[in-house]
Amino acid sequence: MDTPPSSGGAELVEVLGVYNADGGLRGEVSYIVGNMLGRAHCGLCDITHSPIRRKQDWDELVVRAQVPIRIVHRNETSPDETQAIKAISLPCVLGRRSDGGFDLLLSADQLDALDGSVEDFANALPQHIWAA
Repeated sequence: MDTPPSSGGAELVEVLGVYNADGGLRGEVSYIVGNMLGRAHCGLCDITHSPIRRKQDWDELVVRAQVPIRIVHRNETSPDETQAIKAISLPCVLGRRSDGGFDLLLSADQLDALDGSVEDFANALPQHIWAA
């Protein structure tokens, strides 16, 4: 996937993933129970975590990225991030540009289509993100 066009030639300075779940103990428990009951789903969670813990493949991917990758829960976004995701279904992955704006890199449907694969996630992002 190529980097979406951005205004003024601004470069990608951060990859921001937003889970379709709240952070904190209550949010985590709520998501786990909801997921087990089939009422909660997050394609980004499937990519970053196994049923027990964060995936080692994910940790290795983040280390080799040339652009910082940050993942947050929906209740942990800053005001500008909250505004950027206002009209987007979660989960999603955004690219923060050097001009402060955001581009949608991966939608909820695209994340679901990756079926939990860390490798497919990496391949779906712009290739200049990864170290040679």
